[in-house]
Amino acid sequence: MENETQNYNDYGAYFAPLRSSDGVKMLVDGLSSAELAVIPEHWLPYTAPPASAHTALALLYCFFTAAALIGNGLVIFIFATTKSLRTSSNLLILNLAIFDFIMMAKAPIFIYNSAMRGFATGALGCQIFAVMGSYSGIGASMTNACIAYDRHSTITRPLDGRLSRGKALLMIACVWIYATPWSLMPLLNVWGRFVPEGYLTSCSFDYLSNTFDTKLFVGCIFTCSYLFPMGFIIYFYSGIVKQVFAHEAALREQAKKMNVESLRSNQNASAESAEIRIAKAALTVCFLFVASWTPYGVMALIGAFGDQQLLTPGVTMIPAVACKTVACIDPWVYAISHPKYRQELQRRMPWLQIREPDDNASTGTNNTTNSTAPAATA
Repeated sequence: MENETQNYNDYGAYFAPLRSSDGVKMLVDGLSSAELAVIPEHWLPYTAPPASAHTALALLYCFFTAAALIGNGLVIFIFATTKSLRTSSNLLILNLAIFDFIMMAKAPIFIYNSAMRGFATGALGCQIFAVMGSYSGIGASMTNACIAYDRHSTITRPLDGRLSRGKALLMIACVWIYATPWSLMPLLNVWGRFVPEGYLTSCSFDYLSNTFDTKLFVGCIFTCSYLFPMGFIIYFYSGIVKQVFAHEAALREQAKKMNVESLRSNQNASAESAEIRIAKAALTVCFLFVASWTPYGVMALIGAFGDQQLLTPGVTMIPAVACKTVACIDPWVYAISHPKYRQELQRRMPWLQIREPDDNASTGTNNTTNSTAPAATA
């Protein structure tokens, strides 16, 4: 590790003449040798971005931070203080909201760096930002997989597939344990490391160093934190869609044999069929995961195994924005859109003017996780 640090110091010395050459402000201008030691050599030759780019990103992150902290904060508050909503399945929703809250709780570091036009919080701020991002990103992806498993079990095995409280708590503990080594090893420089990226205002794991350890780390974390949860999510939600389609087909076939239009009572002819609602919900969840984490995963693979010249400072800021976007959307998909949550929010905060009808007949049903598939079990 000492040799690796020395290499980075050598890179800093090599590219030092490029800084401020010909009156052009470079990305690393004003940084000390100690700060240059933690910055991948890839970023050293780039010129500094215009001040407007920093300002635009700071404003965007201010919006994301407010939206995510308010949305996830409300989910955490309502679920934690409302006993009727603290079901086993909803513990997973609560855990996802906590991870999304953590993801945006680190945003002030980025906003401050952007306001100061660079690596203002230094190595300490970088490490804090990155370890919070690692825990929240990996934890949220695995929690999404756990939610998919819960929905799959509940819908495909309605009699014995419901999640027990003990099993839900065990799954949550496993998610935190699973995210821990991928967060602490780079922090402690055991395997991989956390470094600045892009405009040097955000930090993540190192995917640019041209070493075998870095390439192996990137390959492993890509597989464990992206491919595994992605595979689980696709498998479970496709199983849900398949099950519901088969069930609806069986109902239609039986109705045809009985010469009736439908076996469902009080069916609204204008309402969407159950399989269409389930398919839309499943596609929404899968799309959110793919849209938020695929850009970052692809960028890391390009940095470790592809043409690094494609990764300019501006380009690498785009995947980071995509990751933050999903933290704003998750609370709406999983909780705020659900009637039971909205009814409780309306009782607690009437000034929000939510006006959700209070269906007393259904107060016994408290599984808010059906928000991923509205009316799926109705």
